[in-house]
Amino acid sequence: MFKTLANFKRAGQALLVLFFVTFGVTLLMRLLPGDPASTLFPFSTPEQLAEVRTQLGLDKNVFSYYFEWLWKFLHGDLGYYYAATFGDAVKVTSMLAQTLPRTLLLMAYTMIFSLVCSIPLGMLLAYKADSRLDKILSNILFAVSSIPNFAVALGLAYLIGVKFNMVNPLGYIPWAENPVEHVKSMILPVFSLSLGLIATFTRLFRADLISTLKEDFVTMASSKGLSNRWILWRHVFRPSSATLMTAAALNMASLIGGAVIIEVIFALNGVGMLLNASIAQRQYLAIQSVIALIAVAFVIFNIIVDTLYTIVDPRVKANRGS
Repeated sequence: MFKTLANFKRAGQALLVLFFVTFGVTLLMRLLPGDPASTLFPFSTPEQLAEVRTQLGLDKNVFSYYFEWLWKFLHGDLGYYYAATFGDAVKVTSMLAQTLPRTLLLMAYTMIFSLVCSIPLGMLLAYKADSRLDKILSNILFAVSSIPNFAVALGLAYLIGVKFNMVNPLGYIPWAENPVEHVKSMILPVFSLSLGLIATFTRLFRADLISTLKEDFVTMASSKGLSNRWILWRHVFRPSSATLMTAAALNMASLIGGAVIIEVIFALNGVGMLLNASIAQRQYLAIQSVIALIAVAFVIFNIIVDTLYTIVDPRVKANRGS
């Protein structure tokens, strides 16, 4: 019974988060100065502008607009992205079908690369805790974590792409078209997004590993003559990965925010570029729908983490059941 109530509580909290995010975006867009219809079609007649305002729902109050949009969103209607020519419009779902796979690939590559680098590095620093190597690398990681993604991206684009001309810093090449060029087109964006994550993940994982290494069961395993490598991977890694897993899941959703700038810098034409263009052109329906999808992704990743906690660390399940 208590477990069912807890599940209902978490579901209610998730729905409240989605409501406040999406309704907050609606309010913020209404508070922006200027007329979106005139921004989209500056050379249209007053009658055409009135028609656009009706299509955008600007003739309704904020509550009517929001709940009408929400009803369509829940039924898969994400609205239209209006072209520069009056009367031309493209479904937001069609644009997402083209841009979303690129953003998902960028996020997946970034997270995999970040974890592959962070896990062994965190183990090394935990094993060498308080050594000279640990202090040097920890200070470097602390400094790296404070560098913004866009600064790393601009630096890499200039040095690697322009000055040394090692890879083309602009554009996206699909895997099916040319696997080698696909990898080259993703190297700089992935590294730009990964650098800060590697620094953060490594420091979090190192701290949890050091804490777990002080537990009694680790001392017992060591007294049995087990190797340090076996103890780290078999006994210490799993209970120390809860914080790392949480940070990874939360950053999977927030990576979309970082991708907005990174995709613009490297011209990847993903969801980030779509959202950036929508904000610049005052595409209300596109902005509302894309941000709602980001919020849904964020909530889903949180639910996944909450579920995986009980698998990674059974003590969490025991505490919830008590």
